Amino acid sequence: MRALLEAKPTATEVTVTRRFAAEPEPLFDSWLDESTLGEWLFATPNGEMVRVETDARLGGTYEIVERRDGEEVLHKGSYEGIERPERLVFTLQVPKYSEAIERVSIRIVPSEAGSELTLTQSLSAEAAEMAERIAAGWTAILDALAERIGDSTRHSRESGNPGEVPGTDEEDSGSPPSGG
Repeated sequence: MRALLEAKPTATEVTVTRRFAAEPEPLFDSWLDESTLGEWLFATPNGEMVRVETDARLGGTYEIVERRDGEEVLHKGSYEGIERPERLVFTLQVPKYSEAIERVSIRIVPSEAGSELTLTQSLSAEAAEMAERIAAGWTAILDALAERIGDSTRHSRESGNPGEVPGTDEEDSGSPPSGG
């Protein structure tokens, strides 16, 4: 079952919101758990996870490498804000597609049914034209996270351009969230 989407990407950022049945603490911890990150973060359906390394502390770094169609795709960055269980901020760079360094902010708030996670990625000028694809990529990643933690809640909202509903094409579901 596909997530329900409302797309409104802007030229400067993409925001995706998803509800989870999980409480904020385990949801937050999933973003910093090196032993499970490779199962859902930047993982594509046909890719092979090669390496996951994270130093989950303020100023620490992460590197996630997946082999896609015989080529290794590196996602890397550093942690700029860690406030368990409500806020995580990290940089994101995917050198294969762009040298730009973008910022991803995650806000998790308790809700009646568990948690609501809002992810916002700032976009470089070169990535802005791919805002809808990036939003669809993050939606797929959040769906994979939900599957990883055993969550069956399926409500996502992308913000940016009204009237568009990206991510309904199965081809987009494995798209990397930055630069391609």
